[in-house]
Amino acid sequence: MSDIRPAGVSERDLYVTRAFTAPRALVWRFFTEPELVATWFGPDSFHVPVETISINLEVGGNWNLSMVDDDTGEAFPIRGTITQCDPPEYLEMRLGADTALGELEDIMLRLRFHDHGDKTRVTLHQGPFDDIQRDQTEAGWEMSFVKLDGALVS
Repeated sequence: MSDIRPAGVSERDLYVTRAFTAPRALVWRFFTEPELVATWFGPDSFHVPVETISINLEVGGNWNLSMVDDDTGEAFPIRGTITQCDPPEYLEMRLGADTALGELEDIMLRLRFHDHGDKTRVTLHQGPFDDIQRDQTEAGWEMSFVKLDGALVS
């Protein structure tokens, strides 16, 4: 991942880009189909049971799931409301989440899927966070994206 922060993106926001060796339509599906989200989402030592995932791809629709700690079984729900959806190019949602650091509310997640033929670049802009939340979220996305790389080649 790279942090190429455009002008106007706050330091309280997470902004990363990541290239995947898969066509855009497939990468989009891995972000929007519950059975595929369950194969990669969440940091190391967490999993997402497919039965906790609910995705309704329309403005006002939901994007919900629970990450479960493999060691303790504790669940950490993420609740999203889709604010923009333009398949397979753009997905935006307002999130709330229960985390080990406490509750997060009113976090915007913007995902742009750039078509590069047999590759896709995902641009992720999420926030606002405090410094600790931002850094923890970035680490979680990095681990998730490594899992996504593996799922895309399976």
